[in-house]
Amino acid sequence: MAARRTRLACCAALATAVIASGVSACGGNAGMVDYAVGGMVDTYNVNTVDGAASAGPQAFARVLTGFSYHGPDGQVVADHDFGTVSVVGRAPMVLDYVISDSAVYSDGVPVTCDDLVLAWAAQSGVFTGFDAASRAGYADIARVECQPGAKNARVTFADNRAVTDYMQLFTATSMMPAHVLSDQLGFGVTEAIQAGDRPKVGQIADAWNTTWALTPGVDVTAFPSSGPYRLAEVTPDGAVILMANERWWGPKPVTKQVTVWPRSADIQDRLNLGDVDVVDVSAGASGVLSVPEDFTRMESPSAGIQQLIFAPVGPLAVIPSRRALSLCVPREEIARDAGVPVSNARLNAAAEDAFTPIENVPESAPFARGDVAAAKTALGGQELRVRIGYQAPNARLATVVGAIARSCAAAGITVEDASDPSITPGSLASGAIDALLSGDGGAVGSGSTGSSAMDAYQFVSGNGNNLPRYLNPVVDGVVRDLVVTTDAKEIARLLRDGDVALWKDMPTLPLYRHQRMLLTGKDMSGVSSSPTRWGAGWNMDRWQRA
Repeated sequence: MAARRTRLACCAALATAVIASGVSACGGNAGMVDYAVGGMVDTYNVNTVDGAASAGPQAFARVLTGFSYHGPDGQVVADHDFGTVSVVGRAPMVLDYVISDSAVYSDGVPVTCDDLVLAWAAQSGVFTGFDAASRAGYADIARVECQPGAKNARVTFADNRAVTDYMQLFTATSMMPAHVLSDQLGFGVTEAIQAGDRPKVGQIADAWNTTWALTPGVDVTAFPSSGPYRLAEVTPDGAVILMANERWWGPKPVTKQVTVWPRSADIQDRLNLGDVDVVDVSAGASGVLSVPEDFTRMESPSAGIQQLIFAPVGPLAVIPSRRALSLCVPREEIARDAGVPVSNARLNAAAEDAFTPIENVPESAPFARGDVAAAKTALGGQELRVRIGYQAPNARLATVVGAIARSCAAAGITVEDASDPSITPGSLASGAIDALLSGDGGAVGSGSTGSSAMDAYQFVSGNGNNLPRYLNPVVDGVVRDLVVTTDAKEIARLLRDGDVALWKDMPTLPLYRHQRMLLTGKDMSGVSSSPTRWGAGWNMDRWQRA
């Protein structure tokens, strides 16, 4: 506490002393907040496979806004500062999107329907080349009518594809500035997409995938903002400095500067020194933290599932090996260590509701406690060596891998901790690891959209975040039906059918509900956790430090 008081006293004296990077000489003042997250912040485009798995959504929830955002309970909240969505047709479903007349990017270019066209093209699967994490919902859109440069768009869904969670589409962080790519490529993005010009769309895809990488000292002119904050700088140590966006047309952010610090091993030191105001990370990732008395600690379940995701190449590319490993994983012990129940959630992961018991299908029972004998029998006397990776450092996940290694050794399965700071979802396809220990779609955090139906796309063939490259027509059909179904009995049937198939094929092994930890300085107000991938960053513009 003394260290934090020293910092605050220093900042009070030097509130106007700002160095070139925009950070005060003592690390902050009442108009500045330091926000530590549990993953990397290495791309502005969090709709790519790696971007969705990063901490980017936490960082940019109030930088790239949309027609909605996700609140403290994971609920979807309409963002009327950005625009409005109206249902104008039911069969097929037709939605009218109207962007605020005042909406303008931080570089002075108006926000237009071109951004919706680009988001749909990138995430629908209609065009190849885009490294999109998920097609959920966008794949059901038949067309987006947009006059280039206009403030309105009409979105028509395919017949019988009235997506229930349509407010999950074109939400915060889902739309990138199309005009940046138009300027870069020398032709209109919307016109090329509408014309179906495949060579030009290929160029658009390449640019969408790569243009917005964040590296220290990057020129931020290609990173305009549509929210209360704009990207000001990426520091040499990878921190992202966000400043109040002078062109933001809605309520002004309370705090003028937020510095987002990516994952690091020195979080305890930062807390002790008072160099951080908000910590929003996976519970247990940094071991047993000693929380200073001038901080408030809250742990809560997320909407995502901590799971083992099996590689599409190597020893776990075949079902018998995946099942053998899964049989000896002591799931109940692992969950107990994390202080939570074991989770059998497959397709209803984002909610704990009346459908949760349905997921305890008999097919899950053999995989509860770590059955060494059954695993040994499944291997048929063969030995198996498995490398389990996760983004290091992470004390809790190291404990999980240790428990798996101890249990499975007696079955003839050698488990190696292959953790590394550079582990990404792509480490599975490259063969660098055999299993990834992570959240939905390889996320270091919750990874959840807040919608079970949308999250279930991680099992749909061809989806970007289907990291095992799993292919099962039954599951594809189940997920597609879940997205448009509201009847409770039909949902229950779909969940049961999907769960039976997933426990049989074992593309992933669910462990427990991902737990989040939020630490806030007691001089902070307005900070609230969220169980979704956007975390506490969902209302960053309302944060204030006294």
